Amino acid sequence: MIMKMIIGDKFAEASNNETISVINPYDGSVLDTIPHATREDVELAVQCAVQAQKSWKNVPVYQRVELAMRFVELVRQHKDELAETMTRESGKTITESRNEINNVFTSWPAFCEKAKHLYGEVIPSGMERGHDKNIVLTKREPVGVVACIIPFNFPCNMFSQKVAPALLSGNAVVIKPATDNPLTVCKLAALLREAGFPSGIVQLVTGRGSTTGNFLCEHKDVHAITLTGSTAVGKSVARCAADTLKKVALELGGNDAFIVLDDADLELAIREAVQARFYNAGQICCAPKRFLIHKSFYSQFVDEIVKRASALQKGNPLEDSTQVATVISESAASEVERQINLTIDQGGRLLLGGTRSGAFVEPTILADVPATADIMHDMEVFGPVMPITSFETEEEAIALANDTVYGLGGSVFTTSLTKAARFTQELECGSVVVNGSSYFRSFEMPFGGWKQSGVGTEGVFSTFDELTNIKCIALKGII
Repeated sequence: MIMKMIIGDKFAEASNNETISVINPYDGSVLDTIPHATREDVELAVQCAVQAQKSWKNVPVYQRVELAMRFVELVRQHKDELAETMTRESGKTITESRNEINNVFTSWPAFCEKAKHLYGEVIPSGMERGHDKNIVLTKREPVGVVACIIPFNFPCNMFSQKVAPALLSGNAVVIKPATDNPLTVCKLAALLREAGFPSGIVQLVTGRGSTTGNFLCEHKDVHAITLTGSTAVGKSVARCAADTLKKVALELGGNDAFIVLDDADLELAIREAVQARFYNAGQICCAPKRFLIHKSFYSQFVDEIVKRASALQKGNPLEDSTQVATVISESAASEVERQINLTIDQGGRLLLGGTRSGAFVEPTILADVPATADIMHDMEVFGPVMPITSFETEEEAIALANDTVYGLGGSVFTTSLTKAARFTQELECGSVVVNGSSYFRSFEMPFGGWKQSGVGTEGVFSTFDELTNIKCIALKGII
């Protein structure tokens, strides 16, 4: 069968009937096929969205919220099917998939509440010389059509982060799921239609980013792009958007430092390190990827990490007992394997793992990694790999943590408030977690990176700002 797109008010195949197979990374079986959208398909989807948004922007907020909450209830009814679909197409464990689907019940209601409180402001008369009789009001209005480009690693979470605030603020959306695992997103988009969102407001196009994605991002009638993906993809999208000066919100790659100081709660640090680095087989943009351990704790930390990583249950992702499964594809696993071997060549000492089978990469521990190795700076590894190095001074740890093109997140473990304050001040990144890993992310917080880790932030706190425009209404001579 073909998992179809949504164009206009119909489920559609590609106009040239071209398809792409969706592969189960665990066993290599073909799960389904998706249309490979042409430029003409994207053009039609965007134009349908443009026309529908003209009416949708005038729908009262409370009615948009009612539709969104109907969608939430439909997800609740289909949550087991959605979780199984995600596991089959992504390779993540069924426990992780269930957790992710359940996040809909937190994220969408939170965005609904925020949408009902997007109040304007007033600049009273007399705030500026010459304006004694003038009042200025501000309000938020939708940008128009938003391209929501969803990554493979957390398809449901990112669907919620992008689609919910876009729709609730009066925009139409054209959703582009990841090519490797689009099926969960396709099913979620179909549930939006079932919930009663008007014809044309929710469009879905599938295909490769290099073609379908580019057609969408460069389209003159797409007014904003919200994307989560690699830094390389983010730069490409920004170039596509430049000619029409679209708004862009880009949540990109990271190489977060995990710093354990000499007064840390070591047991807490070890527990956080294992949980954060091997969740979703290490495919998390904000997961810690460089482990900087004070020399006084170094040997103990390494020994215990190896012990606990060795005990992780590996196997079929559909089994409840499985803790680590595959990465998204065999080609992705091959790249992780290459990066492991490069790090060993550059001086890292392999203590655990280091091998792959198909799309499965063994949990890998690399100790004594030199500060000069690529993995300690600008080489992001999207897999279950933990490179560890030691440091002596806080200055040394801060310098190494900041010596990267990335600036997504960071974490520091210490029992000293003074040291915690210093590291939160000195680390050059969008978020710093004290006594927890940088994997920490709530739907409420403004999540985003510095440097080449992104542009803008997303979350209940800030996404509405990214996907709306401010309009000033001047009441001249009103007093």
